[in-house]
Amino acid sequence: MTHHDSQAQRRPGSVFRIASRRNLLACALLSCMAMAAPTALAQSTAATIRGVVSSDGGPAANASVTATNIASGLSRKVQTGADGHYSLAGLPPGTYRIDVNAGGQTNTRNVTVAVGQSATLNLSTGGVAETAPAGEATDLDKVTVTSTALVETKTSEIATYVSNKQIAALPQASRNFLAFADIVPGVQFTTGTEGSTKLRSGGQLSSGINVYVDGVGQKDYVLKGGITGQDSSRGNPFPQLGIAEYKVITSNYKAEYDQLSSAAITAVTKSGGNEFHGSFFWDHTSDEWSAKTVREEKGEVPKAQQKEDQYGASFSGPLIQDKMHFFVTYEAKEYNSPRSITPGRNYRIDQLPAQFQDMARESISAPFKEDLYFGKIDWTPGDAHLIEFTAKYRKEDELTGIGGARLGDYGTLKAGEETRLDLRYQYSAANWLNDAHLTYEDTTFGPRPVTVANGYQLRVPKQGEENLNNPVMEEVLFFGGGGDFQDKGQKGYALQNDFTWNGWEGHTVKAGVKYKMIDISAMEKQPYSPQFRYDIRNFATPYEVNFSGTASDFPPSVKSKNKQFGIYLQDDWEVNEHLTLNLGLRWDYETTPSYENFRTPANLVAALQNFSNIHQPGVDYDINDYISTGNNRKAFKDGWQPRLGFSYDLNGDERHVIFGGAGRSYNRNQFDYLSFESYRLAFQQITYQFNSPGHTCTVTPTGNCFNFDPSFYDPETLAALARQRPNAGSEVFLINNDLKTPYSDQFSLGMRNGFAMFGHEWNSSATLAYVRSHDGILFALGNRRPDGSFHEAGRTFGGAPFDFNLPGFGKFFIGDNAVETKTKQVLLSLDKPFTEESGWGASFAYTFTDAKENRFNSDIFTFDYPNLDNVGFTRAVGVSRHRFVATGIMDFYGMTLSGKLTLASPEVEESTNCVKFGDKNCFFDPYTPDSTIGFKQFDMALQKEWDTGAGIKFWARGDVLNVFNWRNYIDFDTYRGTQIAPNPRLGERRDNIALPTRTFKLSMGFNW
Repeated sequence: MTHHDSQAQRRPGSVFRIASRRNLLACALLSCMAMAAPTALAQSTAATIRGVVSSDGGPAANASVTATNIASGLSRKVQTGADGHYSLAGLPPGTYRIDVNAGGQTNTRNVTVAVGQSATLNLSTGGVAETAPAGEATDLDKVTVTSTALVETKTSEIATYVSNKQIAALPQASRNFLAFADIVPGVQFTTGTEGSTKLRSGGQLSSGINVYVDGVGQKDYVLKGGITGQDSSRGNPFPQLGIAEYKVITSNYKAEYDQLSSAAITAVTKSGGNEFHGSFFWDHTSDEWSAKTVREEKGEVPKAQQKEDQYGASFSGPLIQDKMHFFVTYEAKEYNSPRSITPGRNYRIDQLPAQFQDMARESISAPFKEDLYFGKIDWTPGDAHLIEFTAKYRKEDELTGIGGARLGDYGTLKAGEETRLDLRYQYSAANWLNDAHLTYEDTTFGPRPVTVANGYQLRVPKQGEENLNNPVMEEVLFFGGGGDFQDKGQKGYALQNDFTWNGWEGHTVKAGVKYKMIDISAMEKQPYSPQFRYDIRNFATPYEVNFSGTASDFPPSVKSKNKQFGIYLQDDWEVNEHLTLNLGLRWDYETTPSYENFRTPANLVAALQNFSNIHQPGVDYDINDYISTGNNRKAFKDGWQPRLGFSYDLNGDERHVIFGGAGRSYNRNQFDYLSFESYRLAFQQITYQFNSPGHTCTVTPTGNCFNFDPSFYDPETLAALARQRPNAGSEVFLINNDLKTPYSDQFSLGMRNGFAMFGHEWNSSATLAYVRSHDGILFALGNRRPDGSFHEAGRTFGGAPFDFNLPGFGKFFIGDNAVETKTKQVLLSLDKPFTEESGWGASFAYTFTDAKENRFNSDIFTFDYPNLDNVGFTRAVGVSRHRFVATGIMDFYGMTLSGKLTLASPEVEESTNCVKFGDKNCFFDPYTPDSTIGFKQFDMALQKEWDTGAGIKFWARGDVLNVFNWRNYIDFDTYRGTQIAPNPRLGERRDNIALPTRTFKLSMGFNW
């Protein structure tokens, strides 16, 4: 049974009786009250059961209440106070036997609690309970009960659970446990064309999320995936076999959640029990089991060979009965996925120059390999103590950066590695609980070019600029050596402690502190090899080359010994049986020495101070705000985050609950961006022009324009020229000395309902939510014209002053807080939880989203405006207005049938409107494809299990992804044209589609 199955217990007239030589004791579970961030672990992974024990119509003082975990034997015991109240805190999620002894009268009740719940279990003595759970068996000598799962209703958070049954049964392709989060309204899990996965909520990007595993945040401090292992990887952040269940909170979380501004996911891992158990699985699919893409059907590209294998095993059991247990698991992924070559700017392969056509028709595939390990040992030396040690290791290697306009030899070999350790000690007393974690993490990310050679880029002038000299060029085909070389990571320790006090009647007070020492590093050499660019109209001679300033040397890594400190106080106050208030306040602080102690080099300061263009009256910034002396920057210290919420139970029976909240949550500045001013300055990224038709320039002895000579193909020749021109061409990045931390303000109001329909209990929720995010980092061009202006006369858009570089250097950029999003949502959900009794469950989630942003896809660069001060908000890229997800699970005759339907309206595409006001007054104007449904996919899975009779159960399963082979087009012509020549092909659909096509996946395994 899942945690949702609590409504049944509220049906009047359902009774169970216990016969004994003593008086009858009847027990009734009135409902589940969820405080959502109750008491035990950081980030609310443990559960709390509390309530009132009454006898003869009054409170039963000094009654004992004991909770015993059915699987592991872990036990917690408390006594009721004078008012009959009790609280059992710090319970790992699972099924518990609740034993009550009041004045010699005893009773037993089995209940199941989920991750992060705070459930109310009220018990009464004397005759028949007023209300009691349905469907319980009666025995004259003992109680025979099945566990009743509890459901959250009285919480101010916008939260939904994903059960272990849903994780195990619903169809999916990747075995990424986060893939099920999109069954929650407001959450979107996407798979890129190259197979990478991302999780986002509302208008914010994935960098705003955080995932907490067993109470420990998995935040990525360097890259933009939100958590480690999710930036640009086809891999999974955690083995799915190791996840028991998780909770998704889209907004208005409690004060214990840190380092996020978007959705929070808190997951609990599996533990061993008093019996030995194990499992093994293997699943497989290939190109022979998938339908052709549109381009493959047309014969434009051959069907590339594809193979995907996933396999793993788990083992668990006791080390000491009732005291110590273990759980270990391993999962692996081996992919070999096809990649289609699609030349840029609408070029067909047969339109390319003849010598490139055969290259573009070659079948290419991208291999990927991942190994995931997880282990846990738990030890209960006494009823008041719990010690856990967990370890996770992830290693992955893949070939990426190929397909589209990039041939196979232009790819990148990307390696990632991660180790996380967590030692936890929990002590439980009568009225308080303390939970401490000591953690360690070590994560690295290191892409390398697959080909060490010069790179070649075939480009074409931007539409409308074909007759201009030095037009803006757009990519068509890339081959040769790629340019991606990075070495980034984070490593360090953390200590976090959470203390909960239950001794104040009606209040659960929780306080926590976290201190973290984390060494963060970032190094990037872009490009690794010289990149020669050719005009497709004259591909015999390059028109320019882009290269780093040295042939083989690497810039030093930017390293920073960061220290993080967070503290919070939370009070969940039950004012009365109707009203609950959630009052929280959090403060976070982080020092980043590489940013705070950075000194702008003296020669750069001199160049900036002597550059008259940026000291004119019309310049919209003060360059001194970006020059660091090493002591004029301070860590951001205003990270105060009030988190307020309420829930109001209309009838006091948790059937109809109104809830709402308002709060602020700070994310963090990604270290990769903070490092730009160091490692981008440490090596020269230089562009030399070659005097050629359509790209003429003036050759001078000290300039960056040359007549092309084949000797330029030698990287040492380019490096020698760069050494003769120190700093010439170097891009400079400067960051505001008063940089703030990104955050979001969140507001919500909604109602939850529990009701009977078709003989089963259902839960529904309707919520209005508004989230406004602020202070995302943006790098704008610092170059200015001689009069201080950004745009040339008569322009309000584009025409950036790229030609007016910083003397002695090149272009320079200034970083500020500027990117913002605004998200309004209507979140509707309806679910019938799966139960063993009914054998089925279903869920429906609808999201209406009006998301706006002041920078396309929250990009960190802008070139068309000097800043975003007067830039309007446009519809957010990558977010559908309407999204509907339905799931169903049914068990019958030893089989499990499940399905998932996803429908979404079209997402807007990036587009600039130069038609309405002319080329000099363009504006951002996202294009919406003309379609009612932009994405639709229906998946099914059928699993059959056979009991061998020897304690081993064998199973086989088939998943069919995209059953109806619906085509989800992802590529449209979004060029609007010019005022005098509008593009007649605007909105024309191209043949690129989102994967998968209809695909069959076979799985098999066994459990014991």
